[in-house]
Amino acid sequence: MPGLLSEMEIAHELPSVPTWAREASAIACRRVFRDFAEAMNYVNRVAVLAEIADHHPDIDIRWNTIRLSLTTHSKGGLTEKDFALARQIDALV
Repeated sequence: MPGLLSEMEIAHELPSVPTWAREASAIACRRVFRDFAEAMNYVNRVAVLAEIADHHPDIDIRWNTIRLSLTTHSKGGLTEKDFALARQIDALV
């Protein structure tokens, strides 16, 4: 399993996920959709990627708004797995 990224490595990775923002020991993004059904379709597509990666985001669903947060809980912070999955999630939009 990958190790924690240093602050310098995190700063280097952040531009590769421009729709994500640093939030303490995580990165997070927010997506707004036309309606609940479209939002849930997106969540289901994220779930497929997460299962394949065996790395799962925290997901907050508010009708048409989805908030995703990634951190490697077992490491206590950000690893390359977080940024790799964020890039895959960004490709869905």
